[in-house]
Amino acid sequence: MAGVQDQLEIKFRLTDGSDIGPKTFPAATSVATLKESVLSQWPKEKENGPRTVKDVKLISAGKILENNKTLGECQSPLCDIPGSVTTMHVVVQPPPLEKEKKATNQPKQNKCVCVIL
Repeated sequence: MAGVQDQLEIKFRLTDGSDIGPKTFPAATSVATLKESVLSQWPKEKENGPRTVKDVKLISAGKILENNKTLGECQSPLCDIPGSVTTMHVVVQPPPLEKEKKATNQPKQNKCVCVIL
């Protein structure tokens, strides 16, 4: 029975309500590996998909999971129900816009504006 408890069945819920999975992962799997799995299974027809693992945030039981943690360390007490599927929410951070990058590279100029009414 210990081998069965070391396996977690997880599905990933995207922001549009669609799911990836469920798929079974060992409890020793890192969050970074989960994110790589999400990247590889990301639906090709969806726009604005993640490009790298850093673009993906996984949320489980209201907590943002850190890349260096394992599933076992992030496990919620609700995951202990035998045969249950854990749903993790996937949030994709949009890439920074080119305009924002250019604006931050330029030094700010002091401007004074007067309005007379």
